[in-house]
Amino acid sequence: MANFSKPSVPRFSVDVYQNEFLPEGGRDVNAIVTVTSTGGGTVGAGVHGAAGVVIMVDCSGSMDYPATKMRGAREATAAAVDTLRDGTSFAVVAGTHVAKEVYPGDGRLAVADARTRAEAKEALRRLTASGGTAIGTWLRLADRLLSSADLTIRHGILLTDGRNEHESPEALRAALDACAGRFTCDARGVGTDWEVKEVTGIASALLGTADIVADPAGLAADFTAMMGQAMGKGVADVALRLWTPVGVEIAFVKQVAPTVEDLTGRRTEAGPRAGDYPTGSWGDESRDYHVSVRVPRAAVGQEMLAARVSLIAPDPAGGDPRPLSQGLVRAVWTDDLAMSTSINPQVAHYTGQAELADAIQAGLDARKSGDHDGATAKLGRAVQLAAVSGNADTAKLLSKVVDVVDAVAGTVRLKAKVAEADEMTLETRSTKTVRVKR
Repeated sequence: MANFSKPSVPRFSVDVYQNEFLPEGGRDVNAIVTVTSTGGGTVGAGVHGAAGVVIMVDCSGSMDYPATKMRGAREATAAAVDTLRDGTSFAVVAGTHVAKEVYPGDGRLAVADARTRAEAKEALRRLTASGGTAIGTWLRLADRLLSSADLTIRHGILLTDGRNEHESPEALRAALDACAGRFTCDARGVGTDWEVKEVTGIASALLGTADIVADPAGLAADFTAMMGQAMGKGVADVALRLWTPVGVEIAFVKQVAPTVEDLTGRRTEAGPRAGDYPTGSWGDESRDYHVSVRVPRAAVGQEMLAARVSLIAPDPAGGDPRPLSQGLVRAVWTDDLAMSTSINPQVAHYTGQAELADAIQAGLDARKSGDHDGATAKLGRAVQLAAVSGNADTAKLLSKVVDVVDAVAGTVRLKAKVAEADEMTLETRSTKTVRVKR
């Protein structure tokens, strides 16, 4: 196993892209906020403490059909264990209609080294498939295990092959609400018998990633990559803090790259006219956020600070959260028509990417309900938006669901037959965006 040096403190930067000019009486201000973290995530340990990971493996009876799923899950989990950095706390959970500890099995986390990795992989060989699926119990056990140690980075990896049939949607939602903010979690669906909205909902609630692994043979590579990403996180519980002056209303706050995620409803108050929006854990990476606010009407020549955007992280000493970086969103009223009607390229790009994600979801929902005209219109619009924005990956996925007649015009025909894996892949990855070219 590779040796890792002591982590350095990451540096965060905030860049704001907007057209601050409004016509007389104009109120809507939009800005793309790019947040970049560098210099602290390459070594994979928390800056002020240890990292912990719990791997939750579906062991319900359906994992034996075909047998390659269970075998692939064992191999993938073993590969993820091999990717653990020395000193990382970890555990493996078998998930059925109940959650069971596979390793280390004493209600605690093991600490990764050559011995514990070998023991964990030996325990994985004894995994068998039986029982049902109650994902909320898996998440609650992961939470208990991660809270048993003093950790800075707390992360889960969850694999399922089926629908959450042995607990109510309300029970899963309650588990997600209980775990939100306590650890992040990446979720994967293997095969095609699982529910996309369940898996993406888990990842969304716990600020992780979601994806499909249609062929169990791809699980090991996917798990290795996921664990590598987890080992690259250096700062946890980072929040985007938005302060607005009196009279300014917040329309929405969304992450728009690398995926679309609406954070508006996740605001927690942070003092007078300030609120925090969770962003999870960070390594060496860059993300884009769309902030939209409505300012009071004003006359030509006036200007104001429309919002202040800050990155906030917990104080390791237990004091007030510490600011990492900040940027300003401005509003300036002008009678220059060219200036006030110009749309900032970054804002225009990500507005289109958010519409693209919505169009794909609406189109697939219409297709499932038998509304062929609605599906054709929405998926045609999605093809058009993907072409205009240069989102080649999404365009390729769309081409497996529709025959593209004219991408620029958005003219398509629904395919008569679509592989279930292709449709699920498009739905699962519909929120993935392409970065704007600057």
